[in-house]
Amino acid sequence: MAKKAINPTKSLKIPQIIILSAKICAFVSTKLATKFAARLFTTPIKHKVPKRELEMDNKSIQKIVHVPTINKNVVTYQYGQSERKVLLIHGWSGRGTQLFKIADELLQNDFSTVSFDAPAHGKSEGKTTIMSEFIASILEIEKQFGPFEFAIGHSLGGMSVLNAIKDGLQVNKAVIIGSGDIVQDILDDFILKLKLKKEFSDRLRLFFEDKYQLKMDDFSAYKATQKIKIPVLVIHDNDDPEVPVKAGIHIHENLQNGTLFLTDGLGHRKILGNQTVIKKTLEFIKNS
Repeated sequence: MAKKAINPTKSLKIPQIIILSAKICAFVSTKLATKFAARLFTTPIKHKVPKRELEMDNKSIQKIVHVPTINKNVVTYQYGQSERKVLLIHGWSGRGTQLFKIADELLQNDFSTVSFDAPAHGKSEGKTTIMSEFIASILEIEKQFGPFEFAIGHSLGGMSVLNAIKDGLQVNKAVIIGSGDIVQDILDDFILKLKLKKEFSDRLRLFFEDKYQLKMDDFSAYKATQKIKIPVLVIHDNDDPEVPVKAGIHIHENLQNGTLFLTDGLGHRKILGNQTVIKKTLEFIKNS
């Protein structure tokens, strides 16, 4: 019997045991529930490298890079030999080889790629991380492997690319795929999935702002785009169940030099291997 196709409109669900644990914490103490939610929010799932990514994993030169600003090490992947380099950034619970189909196409077009396992992801050390550590890793990798002509980011990696450009990453163009936008919306959605009261979304934001001494909304993608002048291609699927398409549309509306490309029926991850998406990405970065 043939396997049923995975429905791209079906969102990832939080296990019932975790939802129950969150509710018990909330019953005992709002402070306890906030800490529990914060731990969950900052703990990615480490997945085993799937077979489809093994070729990139095996053929890339891997190196451990220290990121001094966050005092963490990340594993980097140099794929290909060309001096024309493209930086690839995966999303939450992703890996440095996750954009392998895009990377393979880039190699065939005389580019090489550099990617990395973000802190607490893939082969990199640690159990928890947050977007500011993605951004710090990008900026350190630019110092050690750059310059890069282009940057391509998926999901949280897309938000991180935009923030890194705002903070000084030098690239000619950027492509973001399925990128999140407003940090508060992301927190709201997370708390909704945990089935906690909406007030915990604000509690979570304040908890992070106190812990990291950062304003969370400063990392919202649309705010970064307002300071970006280079061309940016925004790709998003109309049926993305994890990051609503309104995020991509809003990011595009705030770009000074943006292009929006919407797809249908590809969801949040399948979009990375879609040939039309890859072709659009290559055309965008190759056209001067």
